[in-house]
Amino acid sequence: MAKVTASAERTIGAPVAKVRALVADYAGTRPKILTEHYRDYEVVEGGTGAGTKAKWKLQATSKRVRDVAASVSEPEAGTLVETDANSTMVTTWTVRPAGEGSTVRIETSWEGAGGIGGFFEKTFAPGGLRRIYDGVLGKLAELA
Repeated sequence: MAKVTASAERTIGAPVAKVRALVADYAGTRPKILTEHYRDYEVVEGGTGAGTKAKWKLQATSKRVRDVAASVSEPEAGTLVETDANSTMVTTWTVRPAGEGSTVRIETSWEGAGGIGGFFEKTFAPGGLRRIYDGVLGKLAELA
């Protein structure tokens, strides 16, 4: 098994404090910025930042659906880490200052499959997930 990583980043023309608050708002903001690739999104516990638990289905391709049960931690200001209880998937959201605005980065990594399936996963999954994240970041930029 090999580690697979996918990421996307966007600069948003809004103050870092505002963008960090939007990203940490799993109850209000998150449902508004998710694309059609996300289904059955639900906050199970909390709703803002660390301590939040949420679940959803991520439809990465027509055949690939991941059932995510995320627990959120905040190891440092501006960084939220979503750890999936159902897999090795970890998604990190980082919001940092960029001039007058903010840069938001989403990075996901997981232990990929072995063999030929793992080769294709490592080759194609990062690009597909990057496209999904570009859509999410686009909606976040509009909301901000």
